[in-house]
Amino acid sequence: MRREWEPEELIAAWTLLDDDWELVGNKTGATRLGFGLLLKFFEQEGRFPRHAGEVPKAAVDYVAGQVKVEPELFGEYRWSGSTIEYHRAQMRDALGFRESTRADEDVLAEWLADKICPMVFTDEGLRSALLARCRTLKIEPPGRVERIVGAGRARFEREFCLHVLNGLSAHSARSLWELATGEDGFLLELKADPGRLGLETLLEEIVKLRRAKTLGLSADLFGGYSDRLVTSWRARAMASHPSDLAANQPPVRLTLMAALAWSRTTEITDALVDLFIGLVSKINTRAERKVEKAIEAEAKKVHRKTEKLFSIAEASLAAPEGTVRKVVFPAVPGGEATLKALVAEAKADARAYKARVRTVLTSSYSSYYRRMLPKLLAAIEFKCNNSAYRPVMDAVDLLQRYADIPNTTRHYAASENVPIAGVVPDGWLEAVVDENGVIERASYELCA
Repeated sequence: MRREWEPEELIAAWTLLDDDWELVGNKTGATRLGFGLLLKFFEQEGRFPRHAGEVPKAAVDYVAGQVKVEPELFGEYRWSGSTIEYHRAQMRDALGFRESTRADEDVLAEWLADKICPMVFTDEGLRSALLARCRTLKIEPPGRVERIVGAGRARFEREFCLHVLNGLSAHSARSLWELATGEDGFLLELKADPGRLGLETLLEEIVKLRRAKTLGLSADLFGGYSDRLVTSWRARAMASHPSDLAANQPPVRLTLMAALAWSRTTEITDALVDLFIGLVSKINTRAERKVEKAIEAEAKKVHRKTEKLFSIAEASLAAPEGTVRKVVFPAVPGGEATLKALVAEAKADARAYKARVRTVLTSSYSSYYRRMLPKLLAAIEFKCNNSAYRPVMDAVDLLQRYADIPNTTRHYAASENVPIAGVVPDGWLEAVVDENGVIERASYELCA
C-alpha cells in the first residue's frame, strides 16, 4: 500500500461508516484502533496487513482520531493469537470473503498460467494480478503467494516449451541444440549487430541470414503467443552464455534458442534491408561527389561573369561587321581561354550533370557492388499484394532469373518482357534503353 495520502483521499478511503461502527462495537484502546485499521485496509487491498508497518502513518492518525484513541496505541495491537483471528473472522464474514484452501491455490496457479503468464513477465506483476483475482473471487489471499506465482509460471513455461517443441522438426531441434553449445561460433555471430556500412558488411549479413534460415524454423512457430513474450525469451537467450544455456532443462534450452533464432532472423532481415538502402544511398552520393569534383576541375567558376558578357555584347554592337577573333576575344580579359571556360560551365547544366552521375553510378555498380545482387535476391523473398507495384515485382523476378548469368551478358534476351513503366524513371530511360530499343542490363538492375 502506498505511503503518502492527501487529506481528501484519507476521508474517502479510511472513514468508518455506519456498518463499520457496528463492527467496531464496544472495543477499546489498542484493540479498537487496530480493528478499525485492519477493516479499512482489508476493504481496499482485499487482504490483511502482515504487520503494523504496512499501514500508512497518515491512516493511523486519521482513524485514531475517529475512534478517539491515541495513535501510539496501535503499536500495542497484537498480531498473533485468538483476538486477531476473531477480528479477521468478523471482517471476512461482514465483507463476504472466505479463507483460501489448498484447492484454491491450485486453481489460482492454473489461472495464472493460462491467463496472466502469457502477458505478464515479472514477479511483481504476477503477484498483483493474483491479489486482484482473489479480491474479485472474495477469497482472502493464501499465505503462500510466492509459491503460487512460482507454480503458475512453471506450469506456463512447461506448456509454452511443449508448444514450441511440437513445432520443431527433428532437423531444427538438432540444429538448435548444436547452436546452444556455441562450439562453431555461430551463436555469437547470431547475437552480433552488423558492422559499419559497406558491401562486405552486407555480404556478411546475407551469410548470417542464410545460416539462420537453415535452422528451418517455421514462420508461425510462436503462433498464438504475444510478441512481448517471444521478446522476453529472446532477451534471456541474448544474455545467456553456452554454460548458462546448458544449465537449463532441454525443453527450456531449445525454446530459448528457438526464440533467439526466430527473432534474430527477422531482425537480421530488417538490418539487411537497412544496409541495402544505406549502401545504395552511399553509392549514389559517391557518384555525385565524383562528378562534382570532375566538373569543378574542368570548368572552374568564372568570376564577374555578367560584366564579361556585357563587354562581349558591347564590343559586338560596336563592330558588327568584325570577326569574333578580332572583336569578341579582345573584349574579355583572358580572351579565348575565358570564353572556353564560360562555355564549359554552361554545359554543366542539370541534365548533363545527371547523365554523368548515371554513368559513374553504373560503372561503380558494375565493377564492384553488383556482386551483392545474386546473394541478396537469394536471401530475401520479396512480396507485394498491391497491384500498383506489380511492375517492380516483375522486375525483381527478372533479376532473379538472370542472377546466375555472367555479367558479360550485357543485355536481356529479346524474348524477355522487361517492365519499364513503374520501374525506370524518365531520367534514366536514355541510360537503360538505347536508340534501337535494346535494354542495358546493369542500368536496369540499378533502377529495379
